[in-house]
Amino acid sequence: MSLLARLAPHLPYVRRYGRALTGDQTTGDHYVRVALEAIAAGEKALDSALTPRVALYQVFHAIWCTTGAQLEAPASEGTVDDANARLMRIAPRSRQAFLLTALEGFTPSEAAQILGASFDEVGGLIAEAQSEIDAELATDVLIIEDEPVIAADIEALVTELGHTVIDIAATRTEAVDAVGRNRPGLVLADIQLADGSSGIDAVKDILAKLDVPVIFITAFPERLLTGERPEPTFLITKPFQPETVKAAIGQALFFHPRRKSKAAA
Repeated sequence: MSLLARLAPHLPYVRRYGRALTGDQTTGDHYVRVALEAIAAGEKALDSALTPRVALYQVFHAIWCTTGAQLEAPASEGTVDDANARLMRIAPRSRQAFLLTALEGFTPSEAAQILGASFDEVGGLIAEAQSEIDAELATDVLIIEDEPVIAADIEALVTELGHTVIDIAATRTEAVDAVGRNRPGLVLADIQLADGSSGIDAVKDILAKLDVPVIFITAFPERLLTGERPEPTFLITKPFQPETVKAAIGQALFFHPRRKSKAAA
């Protein structure tokens, strides 16, 4: 099997991870591209003792750690101070350990292999990141989801994290109306809604009115991670794990430069 064939199934997910880690689609994709170019040029090799997925993420981290901010594109004016301040409050290594386990589903042992750390060190990094992220949260949340059971599960998780669910919308129209009544600080949006409308269109309508972090929910994340159009920085894959939801929410709020918190409301 060719190298491309071995890596292809994992590329959408390492791109998702790169974007979540950096908080920016362009920057995250840039790191992934440089990692792939290094593999293709023979500058970096996949560890044959690891699974292809773990080995790919390991190379990604080797690139991330050795290049640092030198590869990052300049941030847009008005966002650099807030975003960089949040990044500085959580050490990159802690953020990596948290995302690898909570968002990407690696075991602590696999995360240790990727990061070149011990099992105990990874546990400490995860706890440190979670503590820092929790301190940044607490906002009003709009859930766009047409399945009542799934909506209830998401609402319970969101509430457990200290947020307030201000509305649950099952259609594009309901979502837009909900924003007209209450301005959310975070939107969780399904893709396919009850009346055949699209969660993507609902989010476009919402973003035309206000700047708010969005997390998409879908059973087919690869359909959104094509590289052929603007893509969501954050998404949750169905069926989801509670820790995945918590990680995505934490990162979306953490990186968004003009998020609306309860304290600021």
